Amino acid sequence: MNKYDGLARIIIQNVGGKSNIIGVSHCITRLRFKLKDESKANIDILKATDGIVSVIQSAGQYQIVIGNHVPDVYTAVNDIGHFNQGSDAGADVPARKMGPGAKLIDLISGIFSPALGILCAAGIIKGMLNLLIFLELLTDTSGVYQILYAVGDGFFYFLPVVLAVTASKKFNINQFTGLAIATALLYPKIATLAGSEAIGTLFAGSIFESAYQITFFGIPVLLPTGGYGSTVLPIIVSIWAASKFEKFFKKIMPDAIKMFMVPLCTLVITVPLAFLIIGPVTNWASAFIGGATLWLYNLNPVIEGLFLGALWQLFVIFGLHWGLVPIMLMNVTMNGFDIAIQGMFAASFAQTAVVMAIFLKTRDKKLKSMSVPAIISGICGVTEPCIYAITLPKKKPFIISCIGAAIGGAIIGGAGVTKYTMGGLGVFGFPSYVDAAGADSSSIIWALIAVLAAMVISFVLTFITYKDDGPAAEMKPAATAKGGKAERLVSPIKGKTIDLAEVEDDAFKSGALGQGMAILPVEGKVYAPCDGVITTFFPTGHAIGITSENGAEILIHVGMNTVELSGEHFTPKAEQGQAVTKGQLILEFDPEAIEKAGYSLVSPVVVTNGDLYEDVAPEVGKNVKPGDTIMSLI
Repeated sequence: MNKYDGLARIIIQNVGGKSNIIGVSHCITRLRFKLKDESKANIDILKATDGIVSVIQSAGQYQIVIGNHVPDVYTAVNDIGHFNQGSDAGADVPARKMGPGAKLIDLISGIFSPALGILCAAGIIKGMLNLLIFLELLTDTSGVYQILYAVGDGFFYFLPVVLAVTASKKFNINQFTGLAIATALLYPKIATLAGSEAIGTLFAGSIFESAYQITFFGIPVLLPTGGYGSTVLPIIVSIWAASKFEKFFKKIMPDAIKMFMVPLCTLVITVPLAFLIIGPVTNWASAFIGGATLWLYNLNPVIEGLFLGALWQLFVIFGLHWGLVPIMLMNVTMNGFDIAIQGMFAASFAQTAVVMAIFLKTRDKKLKSMSVPAIISGICGVTEPCIYAITLPKKKPFIISCIGAAIGGAIIGGAGVTKYTMGGLGVFGFPSYVDAAGADSSSIIWALIAVLAAMVISFVLTFITYKDDGPAAEMKPAATAKGGKAERLVSPIKGKTIDLAEVEDDAFKSGALGQGMAILPVEGKVYAPCDGVITTFFPTGHAIGITSENGAEILIHVGMNTVELSGEHFTPKAEQGQAVTKGQLILEFDPEAIEKAGYSLVSPVVVTNGDLYEDVAPEVGKNVKPGDTIMSLI
């Protein structure tokens, strides 16, 4: 039993149900869904659910921002939905069409995000060891150093094996086939050959000049210096090629020999192709990409750092930062350093400083309570809770954080701050700027200066300009605050009232979506339960949100899972944003048709901001008609 089971059930239901899910994955803070039909997802309900920071749609994915405990929620979602157990949910359904850019980001994030946590952990180990050597607290000949360095550097050396697993999942091929390709590329004798005496040279006199040590049926095999350890592109492209061959052989092979003949034929073709063509071409491409980023950096490092710092948080929001992470990784693994992508380092600290200022300035207790965990998360480099829960909704603080990050990025660019190993996020990233060889002692100092500058500027500007919005600043008690005034709600539907505990849907049954009751309708009409404004009217017509004149937020949900009807059998008689009076007809629906389609008519009526009241007292177990009192807000 997972403590996040309730949240997982709410998420699955409100992304359109299990049948609407093609696949699900996660990164540091987000669940990433691929949905058949995104219009079936209930964004407003998800955003209003405790435990969910925000919901965004980007790069062909439906992303639910959870926070640092997203792995636990992901596990609960998989356990309840039975996803990712041998194959993705709904794998037989083609994914929604995406543009080339969205496809690339989706591909990169799908391959790298599962390994990001251990990449950070291994980088932190290497960075801390470099720092200890730099401070002469450890020597590189000691047993402590050699064993711990094997943990950090070993992971990066065998990175192609890790990427073989994640890429195999992404390209939907047998993972053991992918592992066999990776182990062939990293085979020790191949790595030894890469450093042995050359027997010939290709492309002499050009930028592609390469020596070779062996041939394959007379064709020269071009090996990178040191072999394929720590490389990125060769294994990814090789797995992609293998996926095409595997798919072909699965179609033509008899079932009796498929088990061993499909991987046999796939490997016999893919591995030589990887050594003869894919490896050399992708290594040249990696060198070109690294050179291009360095060229852009050298045009004007200050401006490059300024723009990267200013835009980094926007990249994070839309998932576009995944396009830069592999470039940084390639630069570090191939060249031993990265200098071009470091302008972003101060961004998370600027965002955190803004939230610190808001925490000190605000009088809103709820905002203060959200700020503390967001600050802790931000210091550790994970800023989604800061962005989605606090700064982005208020706009100006988010802009200020971008300004602070831009100034920090300009300092980093101008000082030539260099990263020597992939490291952690936030404060755990500082050791990655230490050069173990001792040739560069300035990068970590300038990184610290840039971070402090970004934080001070962001903090001061926010502290000077920030003001609370609306009545929250008055610190009124719930009994008199807007939304806390006593009132009575009348029945919106003719039928019998029942306890929420009797509702089959766990989201309503648990009270996660609000306090109240449910009604079993005997006619297909919905009336306003109070004077107020329709703040939400789902396009499908099955759910209506009304805010009363006294501030109560009421959700009327007609039937269970009726969002799947896509509006069929529902006829709205009002619209979102419209003011309504108590007893006004706002929706008609066809109860018989809905039941015939296989859906329950049980209709919850809940107060979603019930925490502003001492009590929400529903009157259950009686027959009611529109106009009868069904709920008292105390």
